[in-house]
Amino acid sequence: MSENPRLLPWPGPAGQRSYLVTDGGGRSRLSRLADQLEEAQLQAGDILLGHAADMLKDVDVNPWELRYLSACLHEALRDALRVAESRGDRLPVPEDDDTDNNGTSPHAEEAAS
Repeated sequence: MSENPRLLPWPGPAGQRSYLVTDGGGRSRLSRLADQLEEAQLQAGDILLGHAADMLKDVDVNPWELRYLSACLHEALRDALRVAESRGDRLPVPEDDDTDNNGTSPHAEEAAS
């Protein structure tokens, strides 16, 4: 069984975070579906950024179009942050980790002095 549950790229029935615990090591059907949805979300965000750049150059764009663009960008950013969090949680932790509990290297403070 996996050590850490995987944050899924879709919300649960009540809008809460959904997690997957599997013993398939990321090869289960649901893991593959989550991978595919994450990829689709990131691609959609990339396409949306292109549309946003075009719209922001257009002097004739109306406020309602910009409002809709903002809502879509908000959704894409939320999805991208969820993907980043999920993928970050699945990164292996190095065995000889020289960081203290707050994530900074003890040598960073010495170098700053």
